[in-house]
Amino acid sequence: MKKKVLSVLLALVLVLSFSLVTAVPVAAGGGKNAGCNTIKDGVILYSEGHYLEGEPLKVGYDIFGYNYQAHQFNGSYANSYLGKDGYPPYEGDAEAYLAANEGVDSKWYWQYRDVQLLMKWNDAWLSNKDCDDDGILDRHYGFASYIGSGAWDTNHQSGSYEVEGKTYKWTYFVKIVAAPTGAYKDGGIWYTAEDTEIGPVIWGSYAVLQRVYNDQGTGEHGIELLSPASPGFGAYK
Repeated sequence: MKKKVLSVLLALVLVLSFSLVTAVPVAAGGGKNAGCNTIKDGVILYSEGHYLEGEPLKVGYDIFGYNYQAHQFNGSYANSYLGKDGYPPYEGDAEAYLAANEGVDSKWYWQYRDVQLLMKWNDAWLSNKDCDDDGILDRHYGFASYIGSGAWDTNHQSGSYEVEGKTYKWTYFVKIVAAPTGAYKDGGIWYTAEDTEIGPVIWGSYAVLQRVYNDQGTGEHGIELLSPASPGFGAYK
């Protein structure tokens, strides 16, 4: 039975994929982006080893499903990883893809190629600019770490599976936020400075605020986890 991908694996897409861009310094214009390189400038490039190595990021969706300008990914779960590993995008024909790309079936994410993934994030999680002149898109700009930055990410995945000739659909949704200033961890849970539970720890600096799972085959439906502090991102700015 095909069911949900673990939220940890799903959200790892953002951690692993978004470091794969570099910027060629240029003289920036004025206004709010003064001193920043932007995607529109055409100087932020896919990094070494990427399938699109050396090409500039563009405004809008790339061939894998990333839209760095709009802070989104929309496409096959496998495509969120394939590009960084030097592979072309998967377009739905597994047999043809395997014939043309030897060894890709050994990648852990290949089994999730038919899972559809929609990710959204804010500028603190991953910016569409390079304002600190380190050659990559900024993360938690203006903060020493993600803690207290208000960075957030959502992952929405969907798919289907068959049991005895019947097809069942499922969906899974998770919200993740950087822990606020003053928060502390205890027993794998983030708590506010006022001792209110935020949610489970993920990657050290982040908390899971909400998980929702629906499955036609098992009858599971609704919220699996909801932050007692607040499921809203605005509470953690």
